[in-house]
Amino acid sequence: MALLFRIQILASVFNGSFQKRAGKSNKINAVLLLLFLIVGGAAFIWSFQNAEERIHIPVGSVHGVWIDDMFWLTMVVIGIVFVITQILLFYYSYRYQYKDEKRAYFFPHNNKLEIIWTMIPAVVMALLVFKGWKTWTKITDPAPREAMVVEIVGKQFNWIVRYPGTDNALGNVKTSLIDATNELGIDFSDQRSVDDIVPSEIHIPKGKPVLFKIRSRDVIHSFYLPHFRTQMHAVPGMPTKFWFVPTKTTADMATETGNPDFKYELVCNQICGANHFAMRAVVIVDEPEDYTKWLESQKAFVADKPDLLKNIKAPQGVVLETQGKEAGKTSL
Repeated sequence: MALLFRIQILASVFNGSFQKRAGKSNKINAVLLLLFLIVGGAAFIWSFQNAEERIHIPVGSVHGVWIDDMFWLTMVVIGIVFVITQILLFYYSYRYQYKDEKRAYFFPHNNKLEIIWTMIPAVVMALLVFKGWKTWTKITDPAPREAMVVEIVGKQFNWIVRYPGTDNALGNVKTSLIDATNELGIDFSDQRSVDDIVPSEIHIPKGKPVLFKIRSRDVIHSFYLPHFRTQMHAVPGMPTKFWFVPTKTTADMATETGNPDFKYELVCNQICGANHFAMRAVVIVDEPEDYTKWLESQKAFVADKPDLLKNIKAPQGVVLETQGKEAGKTSL
């Protein structure tokens, strides 16, 4: 059968019928490619507009605006190139379709053209990389001295948060001290640890620099706050950090989005195990005065765990639970 088919093709080439069929087929394909350009372009525009709200979620931090500016600048540049190249690709397929009376122009090489289409993309890419480097440098600069420090620890499968107490300093931690009660491995022989707070919620103040010190207890997690455009890996044995300035409270964002149930969400976007889906937490952004009230209402981690305070010397100005009971007064 294959031999008969080849013979039929050769016969059609010799009698000219093959060229007629090829010409007709090329014309149909050229028209279809042009229609694909029009229909595909319209579908592309519609899909982008339809998904715009999901693509561009509201931003709630200072550097998030920088990230968005860099992202959309890159999108515009590559979008222009994409549109131009696709239009030329499908238009040329239609315009220069096969015809018997036409012959292809032999164009082997052109040094000037090679230099132009190599240099233009190289210069554009260099400018985009330079802008990205400047933005990343601003984001990763050392946190201001007045930045509020919060420690966040990822473990399979939840996040644990720790705040410094009245001394405004986090105490040391040791992995050898981790147990069912002391999940962070806080070293209470370090006096700075005694007033540390381990709350069930994550609160941060609006308009103030916040430095997150990030750790992992087991595998690689990812500290990801999409509305703040914040992401940093939590790596076992290698503490990382990220600072930013929130610009909208949770209530502000609820009003902006029209969603009264809006919540800032902390998620892990590294697949860290079977229950990866549970690596979620809510971050509440308060007005500064509300944040201060919330923080003052929190008890130190050791306040109701006197067993952890045995043989520990309290820092100056801090009364331990056991000492408070002996003196007949409220403590921590």
